[in-house]
Amino acid sequence: MLLNEELIKNSEIMNFKIYKLGGLGIVLGLLIFSCGKKSPDSENPTENGFDKSAMLANYADNVIVPAYLGLQQQLSPLEVAINAFLASPTQANQDLAKAAFKLAYQKFERVSSIQFGPGNTYLQNNFLNTLPAEPENDNNAGINAIENNAATGNYNLTLNSTTNQQGFPALDYLLFAPDAIQKLSAAGSEKRKKYVQDVVARMKDITGHIVTDWQGTYRATFVANTKTDVGSPIGSMVERFANEMDKMKGPRIGWPFGKQSGGLIFPEKCEGYYSGISLSLAIENITGLKEMYTGGGNGKGISDYLIALKKEQLNKDVLKQFDLVIADLNAIPNPLSASLNNQKPLVETAYKDIQILLTLIKTDVASATGVRITYQDSDGD
Repeated sequence: MLLNEELIKNSEIMNFKIYKLGGLGIVLGLLIFSCGKKSPDSENPTENGFDKSAMLANYADNVIVPAYLGLQQQLSPLEVAINAFLASPTQANQDLAKAAFKLAYQKFERVSSIQFGPGNTYLQNNFLNTLPAEPENDNNAGINAIENNAATGNYNLTLNSTTNQQGFPALDYLLFAPDAIQKLSAAGSEKRKKYVQDVVARMKDITGHIVTDWQGTYRATFVANTKTDVGSPIGSMVERFANEMDKMKGPRIGWPFGKQSGGLIFPEKCEGYYSGISLSLAIENITGLKEMYTGGGNGKGISDYLIALKKEQLNKDVLKQFDLVIADLNAIPNPLSASLNNQKPLVETAYKDIQILLTLIKTDVASATGVRITYQDSDGD
């Protein structure tokens, strides 16, 4: 083994020095010390006096499980409102469904950064929020596939190939597109209505499984693992923070704003485009991400861990940048789809501050906590 070879080599060097010095006790002491040292990946519940297990318990009990319960609970009134709209596709009922949809979507934004553990097992973000739902050239993708599913009733929402045909983006289109009321009122719309109901049922099913797992055995597994290596709770959280910021920079703001298309703006790429709630979703997402970073405010979080690691200034910089991004997004007039053209300076300011926050988390926070970022961002820039 490499460790044994290294010890042998060190021992030979030390023996040579001892022969020169005439002190056998020195090498024995050094070898004992070397063998007793823990590797960087060893379990270490307390670091610099900071209790990482207590931090993880706070995350599980006071941030993560409550966030999932919030989503689960809000999906029920959403289902009721949608069923009322489907039964009577009027403007009034659509407005009520839209209000419930907004609340549920905002609850989802609070769990978007928790796709690890059970969230990753059930691919929550893939199935609940692959965005945007937009026309594609490929008849098996985007709105074309959604329309085909709604017309034929032939679909299997458990397949990974159907992630862009379900979840919040699909409901956003099916319920709130300009011709939604017309299509749901048309003769022969039963399959379309059934498809909507199946999408909602699938969302409830996935969320229910995740809640059950967190409230079951996974909570203890999460709290007990205080490592920071790939796949560990701390490693996964920091990586998810970075991943969410990449999404904010890309799909939520950058892609619609033309950052991948030479300045050509695509309003329809906005998250929550048809319901017109893109900005509120972005604000909810970044606010929830800050809450995850701080541990919810009432308990220890990654921010406190950085302070224990003597990275006080980095923590201050990150918190300041969170507040800047939130203020930037609040300054953009609704809807975002219109402001992409009409308020370009405000959107550009938000985009630049998002880039700075992304760098702080993906590079500086990850380095300070010893976390290795393994995912590949989808921007390519």
